[in-house]
Amino acid sequence: MRLPALVFTVVFALASALGSCSRLPADDASATPAQPLADSDLAAFVAKIRAVDNHTHPNSLAPADTDADALPLDGLMPIELPVRFGLDNPEMLAAYRTMYQYPHADMSEAHLKELRGTMQRIAKAKGDSFPAWVLDQVGTEVMLANRVAMGPGLTSSRFRWVSFADPLLYPLSNRNEAAVTPDRAKLFPLTAKLLRRYLADLTIARVPATLDGYLKTVVTPTLEAQRRGGAVAIKFEAAYLRSLDFGDASALAATGVYARYAAGGDPSRADYKTLQDFLFRYIAREAGRLGMPVHVHAFNGAGNYFSASGADPALMEPMLNDSTLRATRFVIVHGGGAYSAQAGALLWKPNVYADISFMTLAYSPSQLADILRGWLLQFPNKVLFGTDASAFGPDAGWDVVAAAATGGGRTALAIALTEMVRRGEVSRIRAKEIATMVMRTNAATLHDLRLR
Repeated sequence: MRLPALVFTVVFALASALGSCSRLPADDASATPAQPLADSDLAAFVAKIRAVDNHTHPNSLAPADTDADALPLDGLMPIELPVRFGLDNPEMLAAYRTMYQYPHADMSEAHLKELRGTMQRIAKAKGDSFPAWVLDQVGTEVMLANRVAMGPGLTSSRFRWVSFADPLLYPLSNRNEAAVTPDRAKLFPLTAKLLRRYLADLTIARVPATLDGYLKTVVTPTLEAQRRGGAVAIKFEAAYLRSLDFGDASALAATGVYARYAAGGDPSRADYKTLQDFLFRYIAREAGRLGMPVHVHAFNGAGNYFSASGADPALMEPMLNDSTLRATRFVIVHGGGAYSAQAGALLWKPNVYADISFMTLAYSPSQLADILRGWLLQFPNKVLFGTDASAFGPDAGWDVVAAAATGGGRTALAIALTEMVRRGEVSRIRAKEIATMVMRTNAATLHDLRLR
């Protein structure tokens, strides 16, 4: 989830994470000053793990960097946001201290000017190595970068590409789809533009006349080209454009819809859904054949007209029960947000995983720890660390957001594991094994990163 760059003039930093692991919520009767939320030994262990960040939108060094996201949300402003995203969040200082040794206890204009000078000086001095330097500061070995295309500074050894598949769902006129909400009216032209780019990459002037032709000359070749280009997974931001209820549409029905409208005209939303449902399963099946996990956005926002109910990952259960898709691995990105319990239920399926990206920003560490504990008691091998690091404004680059969210995620994990040890649910040794799995090896194994 990449929020509008203009929302903030400075980043929120959300980590009690980057502050103290032992800070106590005022209403927490179970913890005392003698019994901090996170055990110091476990917190120190988690802090040292070289992480694999499952979901981010890092900027390259290209001017403007228009390839940073397929659906940047800048055009949806102004957006209603939770209070944790406010500029008056005092925890923001910790992220600046982590990245740039910010020495002040306030964010006055004079001190901000000083900070901006420091950030510009370091970025200039690091040059092409700046993105890798950021990872070193936050203790991350590899970031999975959700981008239209990679760019300068995003080296293949530290940044692995996750490509966008949504445009392939929409080969026909999107007029009726765009009319559903003001948000979608702004997002569908971006989707159509990226499909045109995919077609141009294949030297195809327009979509083929038949669905079979579209599958064989556009969809499969695009996925294969992305795989050859280094993509380790594909991503659907679909919940911004439609509900996640991808039905089991027949090839015959989808072929009929495509044939009626490939040359022009506006399909009804019901007809278009039939085609989209068929295409989603076809794309997912092809991704499985190519060894690319399918990442699906599942979080209740952002956007003033976002359909929160449509982002419930439980809507995908019929699709996840499709036996022809069991070779495809699915990642519930952002852990389902308000639907985290549903995400946890889906982890029972053999090919489903969940990451905690964006929850490391939107939730307090103690709130996220409660979610993590429930998941880790069941399927610790299917839970992935993530930040959703992305640029939120001129003083809130992806670098500082990565620092804030990484700290928040590490603290939440340490709190969850501490509670599990204290309750006798796992041993301390097992807790450290789980920490390594969540922060590093689960994502590395899932995406075949072959890390040492």
